[in-house]
Amino acid sequence: MNGHRFRPGPGALPGSVSAAVREVGALLREWRSAPWAAKGAWEGSQFKARADAMAHEALASRLAAIDSGIPVLSEEDPASLAPESGRPSRYWLIDPIDGTASYVGGFSGYVTQAALVSSGRPVMAAIHVPETDVLYTAVRGRGAAANGVPLPANGPAPLGTGVLTDNTPRPQGITRAVYERFGYTAYLECGSISLKLCRIAEGTAQLFVKDVPVRDWDVAAPELLLTETGAHLSRLDGAAFPYTGGFEHTGLVAAADPATGAAIAHWHRTTASRARP
Repeated sequence: MNGHRFRPGPGALPGSVSAAVREVGALLREWRSAPWAAKGAWEGSQFKARADAMAHEALASRLAAIDSGIPVLSEEDPASLAPESGRPSRYWLIDPIDGTASYVGGFSGYVTQAALVSSGRPVMAAIHVPETDVLYTAVRGRGAAANGVPLPANGPAPLGTGVLTDNTPRPQGITRAVYERFGYTAYLECGSISLKLCRIAEGTAQLFVKDVPVRDWDVAAPELLLTETGAHLSRLDGAAFPYTGGFEHTGLVAAADPATGAAIAHWHRTTASRARP
């Protein structure tokens, strides 16, 4: 498809996009055995491994080969995140490794992912989980799938029911507060932000709450899976991710049941306002 410009349409995600993301996932799994892959440096609160940069080059070049007219914005390419005229109307937003800590630590909870954003909304997404070789895909208005099998719509999951997920062995911080306040009894330890959102889209978990910075490239691809399965994703304040302006936001709420997501956002706004002097 080199040089051919595609548009999201009926049917499955274009095979070339699925193949690109899956190929990079396979490379990441292969690189883990090399001592250089986990080497890197801290940039603020985030560790940047050499594998992050390598995965960026691999994924960006594959997407450019599919359609050179669609720019690629990447966590690993700071220049792409500061275009002079603002964000393009249509672009790839990629996270070459979501879950770098899991990757360098020898854990399975990392993914590589790409989302096509058009007019401020994700319209196409692919997420590959290298350690289990699961490829999640979605096209706006056409549904979501895992390894080609359609993901069913999420059913009701009233507040306090189902599985709460986060990336620690036991609930901590805001997750523990939600767990105790609303009477959850089931908990799933999971890896990266995107992988936890995929777990909600597929029905393995029902709620994920985060109150630390999250970035558009963390959530763009899995947001489309959630949208296509009828689930909820918002910032912690209850507002939608805008995909305009800055890339960083404070927290998120993801829920299989939209009513639960709205209730958690309302609870947080209420408790936060009471805490102010």
